[in-house]
Amino acid sequence: MATVTVKAGPEQRPERAPLDGAPQRKPNWIRVKAPTHPVYFETKKLLRKKSLHTVCEEAACPNIGECWSKRHATVMILGDTCTRACAFCNVKTGAPRAVDAGEPEHLADVVETMQLEHVVITSVDRDDLEDGGSRQFVRCIEAIRRRRPATTIEILTPDFLRKPRSVVDAIVDARPDVYNHNLETVPRLYRTVRPGARYYHSLRLLDHVKQRDPLLFTKSGLMVGLGEEKRELLQVMDDLRMADVDFLTIGQYLRPTPRHHAVERFVEPAEFDGFARAARAKGFLLVSSTPLTRSSYHAGDDFQRLRAARTAQLEAAG
Repeated sequence: MATVTVKAGPEQRPERAPLDGAPQRKPNWIRVKAPTHPVYFETKKLLRKKSLHTVCEEAACPNIGECWSKRHATVMILGDTCTRACAFCNVKTGAPRAVDAGEPEHLADVVETMQLEHVVITSVDRDDLEDGGSRQFVRCIEAIRRRRPATTIEILTPDFLRKPRSVVDAIVDARPDVYNHNLETVPRLYRTVRPGARYYHSLRLLDHVKQRDPLLFTKSGLMVGLGEEKRELLQVMDDLRMADVDFLTIGQYLRPTPRHHAVERFVEPAEFDGFARAARAKGFLLVSSTPLTRSSYHAGDDFQRLRAARTAQLEAAG
């Protein structure tokens, strides 16, 4: 299944103070091969031609070789620079560029050319914009619906902190198929890992989305290996279920550079299996929990599984 994912942002690497923790050697279950497949290079060429940025490159995703070889990519709308500087993220930070009015049609071109069945649209934080970039999300959804109405659309939004609730409502009302917003980590670590964000604000955003449209699938993601404790992860799962979130992803945090937050530990695959069992027991419709899991990894296939899980749930209920 062909999939693409899109992200929004502004340019200039952030100056981060070095954080404690010597670089750790990656275990075998984390290592991936360098991309060599010809489709990888075709995907890269098409994205360059349409002047679309990708999270795959900007965030140094370890799955880029596999995903691009399957014509799956996470593209960033609104530029390639973020207005925040989270300690885990490799996307540039600085002064944003003006919003590109032609970007929605460029994205729709890629979706149509690649005959994508599922597309993921994501965004860095744009605190400089009055609407946080909400209108660009809506324009992208509308452009894709006009050009290829059968394509299912997943969005991964920022938190829209200090923006009116109407900016979230506008995206929900544009009827994407999945609304994703990542909590990233446990509340205790927000000050060091995600200092510009607020845990309970992000939780309320997800709850509001579900209340606005109960039929819309909601999704959130967590990183592990940042110093969190198991009991804290379990509490976050409970919080997400209280917000009626359907789909949870859990993956290993990987340090992009020595100036980013240190990897406190590499979590073994068996522990990820345990996280998945715990999350399913708490009532999530779908859980993806592996060392290399990322928010949009296998997003198209996961959406089909998510839809099938809801159908099964409804049939079992009556």
